[in-house]
Amino acid sequence: MVYLPKLKIEILDFYSFGFDPQLEDGIEAMGYDSATPIQEKAIPVILDGKDLIASAQTGTGKTAAFVLPLINNIISAPQSNKVKALMIVPTRELAVQITQQVDGMAYFTPVGSIAVYGGNDGLAFSREKIAMQNGVEIIVGTPGRLLSHLNMKYIDFSELEYFVLDEADRMLDMGFFDDIMRILNFLPKSRQNLLFSATMPQRIRELARKILNNPVEINIALSKPVEKVEQLAYVVYNRQKIAIITDILKSKKLTSIIVFCSTKINVKELTKTLRKSKFSVDEIHSDLEQKEREAVMVRFKGRSLNILVATDILARGIDVEDIDLVINYDVPNDGESYIHRIGRTARAASNGAAYTFIGETEQEKFLEIENLLGKPVPKAQIEERFGKTPSYNPKSRSKSGNSKKKYFKKSNSSNRREGGYKKSNSRKPNRKN
Repeated sequence: MVYLPKLKIEILDFYSFGFDPQLEDGIEAMGYDSATPIQEKAIPVILDGKDLIASAQTGTGKTAAFVLPLINNIISAPQSNKVKALMIVPTRELAVQITQQVDGMAYFTPVGSIAVYGGNDGLAFSREKIAMQNGVEIIVGTPGRLLSHLNMKYIDFSELEYFVLDEADRMLDMGFFDDIMRILNFLPKSRQNLLFSATMPQRIRELARKILNNPVEINIALSKPVEKVEQLAYVVYNRQKIAIITDILKSKKLTSIIVFCSTKINVKELTKTLRKSKFSVDEIHSDLEQKEREAVMVRFKGRSLNILVATDILARGIDVEDIDLVINYDVPNDGESYIHRIGRTARAASNGAAYTFIGETEQEKFLEIENLLGKPVPKAQIEERFGKTPSYNPKSRSKSGNSKKKYFKKSNSSNRREGGYKKSNSRKPNRKN
């Protein structure tokens, strides 16, 4: 494996990459200015036609790191109405988000894209089929839905040049390995491959060896939260969580808050309780229909909804700026989920806060998270009016015979269908202002 040397590159703006002027117009319209570290390192590698394996945490700008050079390469080559790039993602939300970014960046170019994902009606499937038959340069999709189309043998991949696997670690956690390998059988052998992952465990490297050819490797801020996130933990009994979160939400008076729960039942119950207290709150989980999720996200992004209670379906693949506070109502099942949850705040140039409630049975899980962080998370002083609270002593619990492993089960295929809400337009017009 070839490693990218540590180059001292100072890129003040995206014009330094030498993109096509049509693409530069889209970059300017999207409000992009200076490149992030992952963009500085990945874009030259992709433009140079090399395979890439990159590790970068959420909120580092990795989507633009592969979307921009691929759009540039597509419009720089002879034009044909066939698929040039295939991007595989784990969830419907991420497919929609990436397609929206492609459409925005490629607005002044002839490049079109389509999001392909399941969980919707037959009419949506027909629209996807027509778009791919008529010709669209970039397809962004989830594995199951793509296989449904591919098995019907009407997608022409004869001119496909680029294959992107985004959030590969999440993909494997959700049981998509076999689907990915089946998809690869439909693709030309000669192509450029790009693999992006938030973590780089051994199983990702094994996948990379199967897919990539002599790749360049880039590692950016692996498994660490951004420094701008103020982390705080509340060590409590489970019965105290409602009273304390209600007090926090009333006292903070913030405009944009995400509360994460580990189960759909907890999401529903907490949302119902907060509504009774007259908070502007709604919920996101896999039991909601696609249109319902879309409506909730529109309200939340538009700030007509202040508090969003969600499962980990929202921990990745949702791009909402200026989140003031993230609250982990339940301790996440693993350290990586914690990183991605709190990564929803302090994005771009803003600061943010992340509070975690540690129930009496959750201390071992939180200790594992602190081990991943490399330091303890400060513990909040809880007022006496909430009653006596437990001490934080997770090591004594580990001696009781309860195995830590029970908290770190791999996700399986039953988790596959968490995600998604809408399909974007398949193409954008090629026009200037």
